[in-house]
Amino acid sequence: MVWLYIPQLSSLSPAAQQHIETSDLLISPMVALELEYLHEIGRLTVRGNDVVQSLTAQLGLRVCDQPFPPIVDRALAQTWTGDPFDRIIAAHAMYADRPLVTRDDTIRANCPVAVW
Repeated sequence: MVWLYIPQLSSLSPAAQQHIETSDLLISPMVALELEYLHEIGRLTVRGNDVVQSLTAQLGLRVCDQPFPPIVDRALAQTWTGDPFDRIIAAHAMYADRPLVTRDDTIRANCPVAVW
């Protein structure tokens, strides 16, 4: 998502660009939380909510409103990572059966809806 905010679209793969250009852009609420966490630890200079609000205004991004309990149930089975953000974000994409655009090799290897 930061790739869209910066913007560095040329850094995206053709498949990722196609999904972004042709799909409704949805994010898990956990993405906003992870972005805020990255800001708090100094890995992002902008607040997570500012990124989400900017992309909402520019690209029509929406926060997915799927019910959270079944997403957490699915995240419990994602034992391939100890990162709670990755577990829930991947589980959310799988639960919603929506593509998860990510450069992360581990997520792509373990999440059948992940693309890059």
